[in-house]
Amino acid sequence: MLPTWLNWAQRIMAIAQNGLTYTQNPFDIERYQKLRSIAAEIYSSYSSIPQPSVLDLFQGETGYATPKIDVRAVVFRDNKILLVREKLDQGRWTLPGGWADINDSPSEAVEREALEETGYVVKAVKLLALYDRNKHPHPPFIHHIYKLFFLCDIIGGSPQSSIETGEAGFFLADEIPELSTGRVTYPQISRFFEFIDHPDWPTDFD
Repeated sequence: MLPTWLNWAQRIMAIAQNGLTYTQNPFDIERYQKLRSIAAEIYSSYSSIPQPSVLDLFQGETGYATPKIDVRAVVFRDNKILLVREKLDQGRWTLPGGWADINDSPSEAVEREALEETGYVVKAVKLLALYDRNKHPHPPFIHHIYKLFFLCDIIGGSPQSSIETGEAGFFLADEIPELSTGRVTYPQISRFFEFIDHPDWPTDFD
């Protein structure tokens, strides 16, 4: 699923970031900085993002390079799945969620994100899937991401909008609206509906 050019950019950026983390040799520092610039040039050449902006993003990443963690809440009610409308992605829809914060466990992170984006208080009850974003049909993205999808039960709250999301709604499997595919894909949504009929299935991974 991962385009070859994005594979190159991510691998070169990881080498550069790891090298800059550990080396103290001024000549090696210069070499790793050049590698980082090459990675930014590759990404910019195949995307609509200017190279200086890409380089700024890369320069903001420090320490040993690891995948980022994205958590998503999978909430069902009456055989319908809960989706939220993204304000920053042309009104497309997605599962509530976002980046895991430092000092949050994965379940705490997904419960917090669901509350912030929908107004519902939820309890994470099962990890349905842990997917490598690069192995699924998401549009190209600058970072390597692991996506964690938790089945959650509503235990309180009421629907409300947030800074990032507008309305929230429940949808049947055959009435899924246009999705923000950078966040969740149609095959993933279909898979989660299958989990409802097969609660004994183990967690998906990769």
